[in-house]
Amino acid sequence: MTTKELTKKLKSRFLWLNLLAMVIVVIGLCWGVHWGLNVYTHHDEAIPVPNFYRMDIKKARRLMAQHDIKVQVTDSGHNRLLPAEVILIQTPEEGTFIKSGRTIYVTINSLTSPTVSIPDIIDNSSRREAEALLKNMGFNLLAPRMVEGEKDWVYGVIRDGKNLTAGEKVTTEVPICLVIGSGSFYEDDTDTEVVEIGEGDGESEVDEFEPVNEEGQ
Repeated sequence: MTTKELTKKLKSRFLWLNLLAMVIVVIGLCWGVHWGLNVYTHHDEAIPVPNFYRMDIKKARRLMAQHDIKVQVTDSGHNRLLPAEVILIQTPEEGTFIKSGRTIYVTINSLTSPTVSIPDIIDNSSRREAEALLKNMGFNLLAPRMVEGEKDWVYGVIRDGKNLTAGEKVTTEVPICLVIGSGSFYEDDTDTEVVEIGEGDGESEVDEFEPVNEEGQ
């Protein structure tokens, strides 16, 4: 191709129109991708999470539905001082910025207190270990009932006068009492059989023998 032909093609309107169209297409694609990402990530639509503590779950859902945000219950707890169905814990926390389409996870107050199983502490634990374990589980402990037995050893668990067993499910709202050994033991002399030597069948239990004089043999 000669220089003259190349110059002629560069001056062609068709070539420049094609180049312009290509530039417009590239710019359009870049803008489209940018716009799509903004729509997908809800750019500049983040809102602060309000404080839901003690708020009724239905009210919280209505409030966040305006921003296309879901409120989902994941767990329940029990606080007897608060009404049922109010929110106790939330994630994310208050003040966190989130965008529409996201979900807030909450723990609500239950109508009844949860029940837990009595651990295997009866005749299997010391007083100190049992008290620490039960307090960590949420139990309130009354003054222990002392009985004769090994000192500070757990012999039972009582609630409202009833003996509980390991694995039995009870509420933590009612206090319980441990039955603890005092370290003293009761001895019943009537059960002790005393045998006196020498009185059996009227004969002595002592062997009779004669000394042997070796010098006389």
